Amino acid sequence: MSVETHLAIDLGASGGRVIAGQVVGDQLKLETSHRFANGPVRMRKTLVWDSVGLWQHILAGLSTAAGQYDRVVSVGVDTWGVDYVLIDSDDVPLGPAFNYRDARTQGMLDQAFAIVPRGDIFAATGVQFMEINTAYQLLSQRLAESPALASADAILLMGDFFHWLLTGRRSIEVTNASTTQLLDPQSGDWAWGLISRLGLPSKIFAKPIEPGTNLGTLDPHVAAATSLQDVPVIVPATHDTASAVLAVPAENFAPAKPDWCYISSGTWSLMGCEIPRPIVNETVSGLNFTNERGVGGTTRLLKNIGGLWIFQQIRASLQRRDIPVTWDTMVRQAETAPPLRLLIDPDDPSFVAPDDMIDAIQAYAGRTGQPEVADHATLYRAALEGLALRYRICLASLEKIVGGEIDTIHVVGGGSLNGLLCQMTADACNRRVVAGPVEATATGNVLMQMIGCGRLAGVQEARALVRASFSPKVFRPRDPRPWDEAARRFAELGR
Repeated sequence: MSVETHLAIDLGASGGRVIAGQVVGDQLKLETSHRFANGPVRMRKTLVWDSVGLWQHILAGLSTAAGQYDRVVSVGVDTWGVDYVLIDSDDVPLGPAFNYRDARTQGMLDQAFAIVPRGDIFAATGVQFMEINTAYQLLSQRLAESPALASADAILLMGDFFHWLLTGRRSIEVTNASTTQLLDPQSGDWAWGLISRLGLPSKIFAKPIEPGTNLGTLDPHVAAATSLQDVPVIVPATHDTASAVLAVPAENFAPAKPDWCYISSGTWSLMGCEIPRPIVNETVSGLNFTNERGVGGTTRLLKNIGGLWIFQQIRASLQRRDIPVTWDTMVRQAETAPPLRLLIDPDDPSFVAPDDMIDAIQAYAGRTGQPEVADHATLYRAALEGLALRYRICLASLEKIVGGEIDTIHVVGGGSLNGLLCQMTADACNRRVVAGPVEATATGNVLMQMIGCGRLAGVQEARALVRASFSPKVFRPRDPRPWDEAARRFAELGR
């Protein structure tokens, strides 16, 4: 008898995959059918996503998978957060999907606070303030009197956009909707009062749906193009971090007093706790944490951190200088560099979208009174050490918010393969680090499809399957004293 196959379309800020998930024996097996690059595209003054190219890759990947597996039983898409496509009443997209690093939101927080006080926005949404949030992207369009926004009949976040292309059905899934800073964290519905005060058109916001929803079978045109007939689209947690958190191999689900936290590690790092209900108070607001929706009605109390973006962009800068280097080489050379020589904050605004990352780091070093660094190995190491120090600060904040010590940090996603960063995290935070699974977003995507299909009973059974299927690597803290001194210097950088 053939094995049931669930296809996870997993789209990240730097690449995408179509991954097949199957339960073979008592273990979940993942196989990649199609892998492709992704990234921002410059169009005159703007940064956009190549959504048409991504759609072509999705169709190619589904077609490939149809030839590989004879019993595909569901498909679902997860993506990054905050970005969107507007469509009109005739189901025609109104312009490109803008990239969250586009300059149109610069200064938009102040514009928003002039309309609605900061405290009111946080009380309504419980979400971390970042200029990239959907609220400020939409506000920038409203203030610019965008014809696209005026003509829009619906907003589709990126996962919802591709689900619409797959099925023809409009939807907005709640975990990604919670990244917009326009969702009420208590009710899971839109913060209608805030939407009105910001002057955004209420008609474009459909009622959010939960992960596990069946959107119906693939559109006939998609079925014909891919040879996948009568296959339902089961909505996963479309925000990739929510999918990744589902794949964390923790024993307890949304404890009231968390003893573990997670880092979903990739281009961005999302560090937080899974808790049963949102925490919206002055402490959370002052520390600029966010309450985003998780699976099963849970809350992901977390902070967005710059992630491996700087590390990735150092490589891109070298490639522009005709200096080829591999990821493994960068990590090996970082291991040999002097520790904690150059400290860089991954969340400094100068690193968001510089023309050249190496130039940006040198300028940052000069601005913060640190010596210029010429050797590449020190740059590589500094990019990783800065992340570990930012994790240390975030951990202390999490423990303050939840009111107890967190003894285990689960690192999932591509960054879990970086053993040097994982050991730095254990040392800087003085906590045990459990690394894996690597393909956490795709794993969580598949697991939620299985829950939606009734093949798994819920989150506890899904995580038991993860523990039976993957062997994480454990990193234990070593001497924390050098990191204590580095943390003191790190705290002085922004002053």
